[in-house]
Amino acid sequence: MATMADVARSAGVSVATVSHVLNGTRPVLPRTRQAVLDAIDELGYTPNTLARSLVTSRTRSIGLAVSAISNPYFTEILQGVEAAALEQGYSLLIADPHDDPEHERKVVQLLHERRVDGLIVAPSADPRGLLALLGRHGVPTVFLDRLVDGVPVPTVTHRQDATTRDGAQEDSVAGPATEAGDATGAGDGAEPDESSAAAFRFDQVCAENAEPMTHLATHLVQLGHRRIGLVAGLPGLSTTSERISGYRHALAAAGLPYDERLVVHGDSAAEGAERATAALLTLAAPPTALVTANNAMTIGALRTLRTRGLSVPDDLALACFDDFPWADLFAPRLTAVSQPSREIGARAVRLLLDRLEAPDRPSRTVRLPCAFVHRTSCGCPDTPSQKGTLS
Repeated sequence: MATMADVARSAGVSVATVSHVLNGTRPVLPRTRQAVLDAIDELGYTPNTLARSLVTSRTRSIGLAVSAISNPYFTEILQGVEAAALEQGYSLLIADPHDDPEHERKVVQLLHERRVDGLIVAPSADPRGLLALLGRHGVPTVFLDRLVDGVPVPTVTHRQDATTRDGAQEDSVAGPATEAGDATGAGDGAEPDESSAAAFRFDQVCAENAEPMTHLATHLVQLGHRRIGLVAGLPGLSTTSERISGYRHALAAAGLPYDERLVVHGDSAAEGAERATAALLTLAAPPTALVTANNAMTIGALRTLRTRGLSVPDDLALACFDDFPWADLFAPRLTAVSQPSREIGARAVRLLLDRLEAPDRPSRTVRLPCAFVHRTSCGCPDTPSQKGTLS
């Protein structure tokens, strides 16, 4: 097995220079660095990760806390995180917080104890304990998908080509954030000396929520629907409050009254959506169209409709937030908002690595545009799926 000394002899440099190239502890001339890398490749040298961590005080590992097991949407995000981390030479430690605040705090504590360099977390609806823990230990952290209330950061608006889903182009800082403070209850009651101070250091990345939901509801209005039900997510999540806001905006723009009886919470889960959809169907004047606010709740809503013997879109039009691989295989095919899941994961890694390189840099919130995938569950004619970016 090749050693660092073997690499040094082959490259014609000192062992210290090889160490500097591997650990980034001192600048090395480009031609010297390349000679070392060529020698490593030729000899098949494998660096000692433990020894490197002792030199650099880093483990080159990232902790990821998302409910990937219980929510298929986060599985795609996980794939984006894993690919971006591996590309940069980082390993991944994964924990599932099950969207439970107490369990969330425990798994994040365990990831921190494994000495990860930083964390990527999809926070629960009540992240007070999480914020206090992260603030106490000063752990570099990126929040993804769900924003934490009260994070005073500038908004970074991301633009991409309408023909691609993951094609990043450029970021631009757009001034003080307002979106990050839209989550209801996400940060209420947190101790200001811990969570608020800690939150100032956190970066965040998510998809746009309000405008895509407005587009879905507006599409149904344009098809003639006046009573549109919404199966919303778990109360307290920023995704839930922002999507409700987008739904209300669509109604207001169309001159339709907001009826709180048409908004029910499916708690971001299939089982909750089954109950919520059933409640909508028992109304004296039930909705003629339905919007579901995530992929799990779409499944729950469809189960209830099937149980009741109702047909989509003949008895009830349906549009959903979150596209998924088999959405085009349903009969009818599901009209949906497609989130850039993998890009969210990849961007979270880039934000975290930027934070590790420059701990004092200003905090950033990145929002990525979604795409509207037009199919037939909304009641439109059966044509090939049409996908357009919502910016």
